[in-house]
Amino acid sequence: MKIVLLTTDNREPFRQFDKTAPWFGTAPEALLQGFTLLPEHEVHVVSCTRQSVPSPQKLAPNIFFHSLIVPKIGWLRTGYQGCIRAARKKLRQIQPDIVHGQGTERDCALSAVFSGFPNVLTLHGNMRLVARVNHAPPFSFLWLAARLEQITLPFSDGVVCISQYTRQAVSGLAKKTWLLPNAVDSGFFQVQNQPSPSKPPLGLCVGAVCPRKNQNSLILALDSLASEIPFRLVFLGQTDSTTYSRDFLSLVHSRPWCSHEGFAGREELKTFLGKASFGILPTLEDNCPMVVLEAMAAGLPMLASNVGGVPDLITPESTGLLADPSRPESFAQGIRRLLTESGLAARLGAVARQEALRRFHPEIIARRHVEIYREVLAG
Repeated sequence: MKIVLLTTDNREPFRQFDKTAPWFGTAPEALLQGFTLLPEHEVHVVSCTRQSVPSPQKLAPNIFFHSLIVPKIGWLRTGYQGCIRAARKKLRQIQPDIVHGQGTERDCALSAVFSGFPNVLTLHGNMRLVARVNHAPPFSFLWLAARLEQITLPFSDGVVCISQYTRQAVSGLAKKTWLLPNAVDSGFFQVQNQPSPSKPPLGLCVGAVCPRKNQNSLILALDSLASEIPFRLVFLGQTDSTTYSRDFLSLVHSRPWCSHEGFAGREELKTFLGKASFGILPTLEDNCPMVVLEAMAAGLPMLASNVGGVPDLITPESTGLLADPSRPESFAQGIRRLLTESGLAARLGAVARQEALRRFHPEIIARRHVEIYREVLAG
């Protein structure tokens, strides 16, 4: 089968045009790992950029890469018309059996549904719901992305839903849906979670600092617990110039048990997952947060919000713990349990790793994608 994945080369949004190789989101990267284990299939990765970037012709023996240059006028302000046209031209040359658009955040979904070929979409973030939670102002990026998503969904042959949360969100818009979580980078399964017994337990909170990720409420909710039980809480994620980020930095700097280490790449994240005692995700809205999958693969017990797609990933008292973000004190109660109940954290982490191997390994997810493609083509 000849497959095209339309996904974002992150050199474009991060303006890293000097890098010599493309890099993608964690979920598409892991899916590509799975496809390398299926050499009978030919995969073409297609990405758009605003300027020429050095790029390899192949990412693996069976995976080809195509970088398309699209002028600035062809992006969001024109509904990604330039990207759609450039992708159509390249796809006519490739002649794929199926086209898979990764995400509705940018151009990929639109290019897939207007490609002229059988196609499916994966929603990594439900942009209509993200815009609602963030109270996106009219004509902002989130506001526009939400509207483009609503236009796109009915034109696809089907939507790969990475959680029940997404499946419910696209009900009535998508012609067909399949429930399939993201794959996890196989390197996270190699992490050996071994917290140091000689230091205070380390908690890890990963995510861009913003109201949706809810870090500030978490810090305030843990003040009382931090005065009773020694532990450290490390935040990994980018800040920006918003009031929320400034308040976050002020809260962190005034608490000796908190620290902010900024953005962490995958290798650095693996190091933190190996030495942490627990992970925590106080999000107000999330589809299939990769940090939960990665923590499970590493055997790190997670305490996460019972919202969105998180309950699809964590089985309470078996593979992790859930908390209510509308009751921030529930996070303090969960951490207290992880730190004081003998054997609880180790048991949750061990079961989580086995569940991740069974459900999120790249080869398992890639094979299931091929089944979905065949179903679309047969239909």
